Amino acid sequence: MRRIAIAVAVLCFCMLFSQNAMAQSHLGLRALGGEIGLVDPEGGNAVAGFGMLAHFGTLAPRIRLTGVVDYWSHSEDGFDGSSASVGDLALKARGSYLFPVASTRVQPYAGLGLGLHFLSAKVEVPGFVTMSSSDTKLGLELGGGLEAPLGPRTSFIGEAWYGIVSDFDQLSFKVGLSYLIGR
Repeated sequence: MRRIAIAVAVLCFCMLFSQNAMAQSHLGLRALGGEIGLVDPEGGNAVAGFGMLAHFGTLAPRIRLTGVVDYWSHSEDGFDGSSASVGDLALKARGSYLFPVASTRVQPYAGLGLGLHFLSAKVEVPGFVTMSSSDTKLGLELGGGLEAPLGPRTSFIGEAWYGIVSDFDQLSFKVGLSYLIGR
């Protein structure tokens, strides 16, 4: 049921902007960047996460398309030599609305996206059992942030995103830099 709701939301989003998108799109690789920050997965401790992003231009005058690769993992060791680890590698596509602002120093945005999450978990008890599991899940992301130029081609990025992933929701706060490579 959740997948159907996600598919309907994406379809509505695409239909809403499709009329103007063809005439006003400006697609192509525009910027590359990296981010680092905290990820707080549901039912777990906050961990360090990092990612890479690519801005692919605009679908409409104020709708930017961004591709993201994010990764985080967390491991814990038990007093008896046991260990457990969990991790997520995610490939994401986001559409962000760039709010109109009077100043060119800060560009706030809000958006939504879809992500393909490659989740993994492993538990090891020496001399007894080793179990591992991996799963691929589709997720929906809601969030936003701001971008501020630091120079003619470099910008600071600050973001907060909430990922809705079946049984594994996650909140992330990240900062990073992007480098303009196209116009």
